Amino acid sequence: MDRAAKSALVNQLNDAWKDTGVMVVAHYKGMTVAEMTEFRRRVKEAGGSVKVAKNKLAQLALKDTKAEGVSPLLKGQTCIAYSADPISAARVSVKYAKDNEKLVILGGAMGNTVMDVNGVKALAELPSLDELRAKLLGLLQAPATKIARILKEPGGQLARVIQAKSAKAE
Repeated sequence: MDRAAKSALVNQLNDAWKDTGVMVVAHYKGMTVAEMTEFRRRVKEAGGSVKVAKNKLAQLALKDTKAEGVSPLLKGQTCIAYSADPISAARVSVKYAKDNEKLVILGGAMGNTVMDVNGVKALAELPSLDELRAKLLGLLQAPATKIARILKEPGGQLARVIQAKSAKAE
């Protein structure tokens, strides 16, 4: 790569990483091209991207971004999975690392917060935004359902008493 291409790559990565919600740094030593392609496909389906770049170029691209704190993790054969959604890249990376022991998660960043391996795993276990919305909706609907049931119950009891009396009278 010549100097102009390197500069263009650094600018492109910097622009992409400024708006990222989460970034996961991992070692991929020993992974085949097919395994790496599968990992990239899974992250892309979740709405993220995976980038493999020279560590020095990646460190330059991380300057002036929220995730600048992950620069010390960039040693050896590293890849960076990132997404605008604050959970998806972490969730896919952790799940893929369980299936393929060659992908070793080193840490990551969410906003200005730098996370270690356990932080990334904890982030991956959080429910997705859709799951949280469903839980919140269920919590909001539960009191209304209980009130309707309580208001309906005396009428139902009265109907059962009248039916029992009429059955006894026959």
